[in-house]
Amino acid sequence: MELIYFVLACWGLSQALLYGTIFDKIRPPRDWLNGLGKLFHCPMCMGFHVGWFLFIINGFTELFSFEYTVANFFICGWLSSATTYALVNLFGDSGLNIFYIKEVRNDTDYADQL
Repeated sequence: MELIYFVLACWGLSQALLYGTIFDKIRPPRDWLNGLGKLFHCPMCMGFHVGWFLFIINGFTELFSFEYTVANFFICGWLSSATTYALVNLFGDSGLNIFYIKEVRNDTDYADQL
């Protein structure tokens, strides 16, 4: 259950930092510092940094507790990065992101050729 709390906390904080209008004035543009600003617009990048940040402060919460090791530092960052990216792409403002992709070959629907 601690892992679920950790993942949801990472996703929530990443969502707020990436898309929250309250941070629009302090969030740097994408081209800031020769492209380093992209880190503040990328769910995978932000998820990693949120993950290691929450790992560092995990001693101050009872929701999750991880042993302070270098391996856990990186694993929490990677876990947060992957789940944040997946959840951002799975859920949007209108609910589930479901797209129908129609593959077109030679101006006909590929499914019609089967």
